[in-house]
Amino acid sequence: MNANSLTIAAARDALRKGELSAVDLTMSCLTAMDAGDALNAFVYKTPEIALDQARAADARLAAGDAPAMCGIPLGIKDLFCTRGVPSQAASNILKGFRPEYESTVTTRLFEAGSVMLGKLNMDEFAMGSSNETSCYGNAVNPWRRGNDDAALTPGGSSGGSAAAVAADLCLAATGTDTGGSIRQPAAFTGIVGIKPTYGRVSRWGVVAFASSLDQAGPMTKSVRDAAIMLGAMAGHDPKDSTSADLSVPDFEAALTGDIRGKVIGIPREYRMDGMPAEIEALWQKGIAMMRDAGAEIRDISLPHTKYALPAYYVIAPAEASSNLARYDGVKYGHRARLAQGDGITEMYEKTRAEGFGAEVQRRILVGTYVLSAGFYDAYYNRARKVRALIKRDFETVFAEGVDAILTPATPSSAFGLGEMANASPVEMYLNDVFTVTVNLAGLPGVSVPVGLDAQGLPLGLQLIGRPWDEAGLLNHAHVLERAAGFVSKPAKWW
Repeated sequence: MNANSLTIAAARDALRKGELSAVDLTMSCLTAMDAGDALNAFVYKTPEIALDQARAADARLAAGDAPAMCGIPLGIKDLFCTRGVPSQAASNILKGFRPEYESTVTTRLFEAGSVMLGKLNMDEFAMGSSNETSCYGNAVNPWRRGNDDAALTPGGSSGGSAAAVAADLCLAATGTDTGGSIRQPAAFTGIVGIKPTYGRVSRWGVVAFASSLDQAGPMTKSVRDAAIMLGAMAGHDPKDSTSADLSVPDFEAALTGDIRGKVIGIPREYRMDGMPAEIEALWQKGIAMMRDAGAEIRDISLPHTKYALPAYYVIAPAEASSNLARYDGVKYGHRARLAQGDGITEMYEKTRAEGFGAEVQRRILVGTYVLSAGFYDAYYNRARKVRALIKRDFETVFAEGVDAILTPATPSSAFGLGEMANASPVEMYLNDVFTVTVNLAGLPGVSVPVGLDAQGLPLGLQLIGRPWDEAGLLNHAHVLERAAGFVSKPAKWW
């Protein structure tokens, strides 16, 4: 086995035993990364930084000062600001932007000894479900359908992160999740992705999409790896006013594998009309696995679920239109070439028209519309009220003794790149149907690979946990992962 194929847990043990050096592990990943260019997962490579960090990690390992993430090579989603390294959120409007500061998440990972291999592809400003809105071009899923060579989406917006982890180009990656952008690509590529409780991980230095929904999290090869990496990423940050001042538990120690007597809720509203038989069968398989592990299965109702998608696609664009107003060509990033006589208004208009892609422009327009004086109450305020009802649905269920909720992660397996080109935006937005409620309610959610569909593509199930109970949620995910025994990897074609 090549070193780049290791999990974080296995690599940590090998590094501590001296069976492997951080430099050798990093070199293995750098080689795999270069060989994986066809996936377009890495959009900016940082081999010099990686090797410097790996040498520093080896020194810490030799001194016996080695946190769990020490020497672990990672990919960093292009949404995270990294000092001196291009950080442009996959948008032309931030072309040439090199921050003079480091995001809190990457600071914590680097302080723990992690190694940055480079920046990863994503949908522009995290707006998309297929990684087809990136200024870098599409990221490509390493999986293929049977004997079909058609390129598939790795999901979005964290598509580059998902593709890189699934293809063993790195041991793990950072992702962000505003409406499912960690969990959906994780399900499409057969990896694990967790969105923590809103406020568990600092958003400082992460380019904002929708500030009340965005949350960073790890994308990894196993649940144990997710627990290890989340422990390094999480914690209170005084620079983020929404960061929770709570201690970070030992998530890995919580993986006991014992869920006897726990109550797993099965929401009837997630049985959508037209849901593919394979998704329903996978869900039933997951229910049986949890029951066999000693959990009580309970049918529950989340009655406002049907309003989640429309509420999300009012709130998220509204916040995006506000957040993205700062990109105007004045201080940094792209500035349009102006004609003689053009003033500041023309500069704003031309810069934003050139710099933002079609999907981002669409969401800014929608967001500005729903925030406008004549429509604020009819759309935005109403969506906020629906959001409160969705949150109350979950609070009621958890108050009645449910420990976690099991649902599908996605309504299908990965679809082909370009297959949705002629679909309406609403059809693309339906990819988030099982995931947006979690963001609206600020809850933790995790996607776990459980099986393959008839075309040989991975399918995942989602577990939703109580607020701040990532430890319990990860233990439930660990049980599901162990019962499913998913070990399939994409056949290498790249």
